[in-house]
Amino acid sequence: MNPQILIIDDEPNNFDVIEAQLLEEYYELSYASCGIKALQRLELFQPDVILLDVMMPDMNGVEVCQRIKSNPQWSHIPIVAVTALNSKEDMARCLEGGADDFICKPVSGIELRARIRSMLRIKQQYDTLQKQRDTLADILKLREEMSHMLVHDLRNPIACIIFAGELLKEQDQLSESSKTKVERIVDSGHRLQSLTNDLLVMAKLESGHLILHRQSVDICQLFEQTISDFETLAAQKQIRLIAEIPRIKKFVYLDANLFRRVLDNLLSNAIKFAPKNSQINCRVNYPQNEAFQVRMSLCDQGSGISKDIKQIIFNKYAVGTVVEGIEQIGLGLAFCKMIVEAHGGQIFVEDNQPQGAIFTLEI
Repeated sequence: MNPQILIIDDEPNNFDVIEAQLLEEYYELSYASCGIKALQRLELFQPDVILLDVMMPDMNGVEVCQRIKSNPQWSHIPIVAVTALNSKEDMARCLEGGADDFICKPVSGIELRARIRSMLRIKQQYDTLQKQRDTLADILKLREEMSHMLVHDLRNPIACIIFAGELLKEQDQLSESSKTKVERIVDSGHRLQSLTNDLLVMAKLESGHLILHRQSVDICQLFEQTISDFETLAAQKQIRLIAEIPRIKKFVYLDANLFRRVLDNLLSNAIKFAPKNSQINCRVNYPQNEAFQVRMSLCDQGSGISKDIKQIIFNKYAVGTVVEGIEQIGLGLAFCKMIVEAHGGQIFVEDNQPQGAIFTLEI
């Protein structure tokens, strides 16, 4: 298809001159005798280049240019202002109005053809980028749909694994070794179940489809319950969980289920990377005169987190060694970051003294 050019000029003779100068270029030319008619034409088709006369009655070329460029559907169309004005101020006014280039009357055929070719190259580059963006959007949409399908398809098999493991645990004839293996199967199943649930929530959050079911929640009670549920796991590593929680209740409007999973992830990570015979301090305080109502911190006595890992630790699928022999897969922390930010809060990590790390979230 030949390039389409819209000529906006109140003088039909000027159109005839331009048509003659572009005769051998095989362009498809359209004509509008005023700004109003030009805007009406643009509702029906989009040219590749617009030649716009600046000096027109009723609506001058600069105003027409501003109207075109202010419309998102037309703003990408290159505009060449055709003007009898030759002062630098007038030319600057055309460019400030949105014109991409200008040409002075009397119009030279050689210059006109060169200007149009230049604008067509710009338009072609825009069209190419637009196609690439659309292709990328299609690929991302397909990936998102496949991720959703995969997560949904995994949930039932994982639930079956957990259920079968729970049944096996009830068998009296199992040896101690077999019982230990079954326990590992069930624990791994629960971790996979938690992972798939987090993936599903993150996918919904990224696509804008996640709805937060907010309610008034006693944040201290929620944190205390989380600590209580993890005491057995911590005791297996001789880790003490120290709760430093105010007696004064604080109610926060949030999604209790999602926020509980954030606390689960943070405390599970803290126990995982804390050394034996250490302690984890679980703190809550209420900042005064700040943007956030509550600050919650988990302070461990581990080996700490390097500067390089701090920069990526909240990224999806970020991998780094926090403790020798244990690799950190950053999906859990990425989930925490997304949920906290969805609540209008923030989460960050800093060094504990004399050693260890402090994960803090504020809402």
